Parts: sequence; C-alpha cells; structure tokens
Amino acid sequence: MRTRAILGSILASASVLIIGYQAGVSVTTGDGTSLVLPASSATSGGTGGTTSSSGTTPETPVPSGPSDGTYTGSSVSTRFGNVQVSVTIASGSISEVTALQLTDADGRSVQISNRAAPILRSEVLASQSAQVSNVSGATYTTRAYLGSLQSALDQAGA
Repeated sequence: MRTRAILGSILASASVLIIGYQAGVSVTTGDGTSLVLPASSATSGGTGGTTSSSGTTPETPVPSGPSDGTYTGSSVSTRFGNVQVSVTIASGSISEVTALQLTDADGRSVQISNRAAPILRSEVLASQSAQVSNVSGATYTTRAYLGSLQSALDQAGA
C-alpha cells in the first residue's frame, strides 16, 4: 500500500511539472527555489498558431526588507503575566531583541522567564525571524515572546 502511495505522488508531481512546462508557469520546488518553466513551442508561434493568454508570469520585484530602527511589539497577556519585546533592525536584519516585560505572576514565573528569555533571544538572532522552537518548560512565555516579536517585525515590514 505504501509503494502505491509513493508511486501515486511521483506521478502526480510529474504531471504537474509537465503541465506547468507546457503552460509556462512559475514553480516553487520543495527546497524553496523558484523555477520559471518555459511555454511550449506552440505558444511561440512555431506551429498551430494558438497562444495562451497565461504565458509566463512576470517576476515581481523583491521587497527591500525591513526598515532599520527599533520597534516595540504589542504586549501579549498570558495567565502568568504580560510579555513585551522590542526588536532592533540594522542593515535589514535583526541585530537585537530586548525583553521589555516578562511574566511575573509569581516567583516561579519570574524564574521560568529569566531562563527562557536569553534562549529565545539567541534563537531569534540566529534564525532572523520569529520562527523558532519552543523553550521546554516555558510554553506560555515562548508563545507570548514570539507573538510580541512578530508584531514588532510586522511594524518593521519584515
């Protein structure tokens, strides 16, 4: 049964690529690279004479990236307190992340936040995004931290 599923997915992928090649479309591969497949020779006026109105999609300009500056994210409320961070963008990349407020409902919340904040900061600086792994034992803090960070990145245009 597994072999049948694998063969089916291979055939479906091949069909999409062949049809895309004939139509002249842009395809994004599994590893994130983008390919523009040429239209078939029938659309170039070689034989037959029918042309497709879809053709190849013109490439859109790549956004310039986030604007430099310091942006404060929204305050995210958790059952253990609020979390808010600011992010500094320099030369289009994240250069600093500062926790302005961390969970503080009780001593345990403070302890968890103090352990999680430096880990989250280093992960964000390494990944240059809010797409980082959860810190074990600090789920609420992590979610709120990354939510506040994402709102700051949205303000920056990232």
